[in-house]
Amino acid sequence: MYTIKLFLFIAPLVISSRTDQDYTSLDSISPEPKSRFAMLDDVKILANGLLQLGHGLKDFVHKTKGQINDIFQKLNIFDQSFYDLSLQTNEIKEEEKELRRATSKLQVKNEEVKNMSLELDSKLESLLEEKILLQQKVRYLEDQLTNLIKNQPQIQEHREVTSLKTLVEQQDNSIKDLLQTVEEQYRQLNRQQSQIKEIENQLRRTGIKESTENSLSSKPRAPRTTPSFHLNETKNVEHDGSSWTLIQHRIDGSQNFNETWENYKYGFGRLDGEFWLGLEKIYSIVKQSNYILRIELEDWKDKYYTEYSFHLGDHETNYTLHLAEISGNGPKAFPEHKDLMFSTWDHKAKGHFNCPESNSGGWWCHDVCGENNLNGKYNKPRAKAKPERKGGICWKSQDGRLYSIKATKMLIHPSDSENYE
Repeated sequence: MYTIKLFLFIAPLVISSRTDQDYTSLDSISPEPKSRFAMLDDVKILANGLLQLGHGLKDFVHKTKGQINDIFQKLNIFDQSFYDLSLQTNEIKEEEKELRRATSKLQVKNEEVKNMSLELDSKLESLLEEKILLQQKVRYLEDQLTNLIKNQPQIQEHREVTSLKTLVEQQDNSIKDLLQTVEEQYRQLNRQQSQIKEIENQLRRTGIKESTENSLSSKPRAPRTTPSFHLNETKNVEHDGSSWTLIQHRIDGSQNFNETWENYKYGFGRLDGEFWLGLEKIYSIVKQSNYILRIELEDWKDKYYTEYSFHLGDHETNYTLHLAEISGNGPKAFPEHKDLMFSTWDHKAKGHFNCPESNSGGWWCHDVCGENNLNGKYNKPRAKAKPERKGGICWKSQDGRLYSIKATKMLIHPSDSENYE
């Protein structure tokens, strides 16, 4: 640009000089060779100016070309960033749709459970009224029977009185069974209430606001019903000719392990699928003698196992676990020779922090949120993902290696096989 301005400044001077020379030649006639040399000098000056102009234009073109290349590079980076952002947006939208579908299903189940609860309440009230009437009749008959026995001790009971007593006892037993059923339903309602709250928290974290949120918060809420175990239910598996008691099993993520402290205490799931046996039941088994804990892991390539000698405390110690490794070919699942207290999202043991969702299931922890929680979130498999990212339980061993666990088993067996047999 500067060269162009210089040329525009020099060109009029050259022309003006040439004009002055022409006027001078009118006054004094010079020889012809001198005039030719003057014209050559003008041409040289003009050529030199044009040459400088050419160099200036060349530099300007190179500079402009470099600036254009920089602009193209920035546009490419912007296009890639915009593409990545669109992919992330699509994934978030898919997760949002899944959460909305889950919320709709839970709302339907909530209405069903609420209606069932109302029906049970009405049946319970009618049964209680019938029970009161039957008790009054029984007292009256007992008084009559007592008077009859006192007056006629040798006479046997009348058949109608005996049958009536039997009928009253049967009704009383039926009422007791129904009361137990109602109590179990109430416990399940409480569990569902906790699970609904957990899903609402997940929806809030993703920024989704449901239009039915106000109606849900003003009424009793309940998620799915979690099957619970009876006190004597266990599942044994054969290993190396010995029978082991299975206390935890995960294979496909069909069972939600982000349960309450109460459910982890007494167990949940199905013995023919995924389940947790229950801390109280495990404690009642292992307190009888010395036991071995065996952990079996299966990722998308290999299988591993590790065996520990261990001691489990009762509920007053938050079922504190203390163990030492015996053998195995798998990565370490627990820190050894430390007191590990069991925690859930609604029952935090001392020193247990608020952990992310991947660590949300109940587990034994020491002083930090560990990433080796075998009861954590089970991610849905992705068909085109790499083997270590296919899905399952995202699990980090004690040596820092990251695994994607497809299936897990936790088994216990007496260290003294003769006592076990």
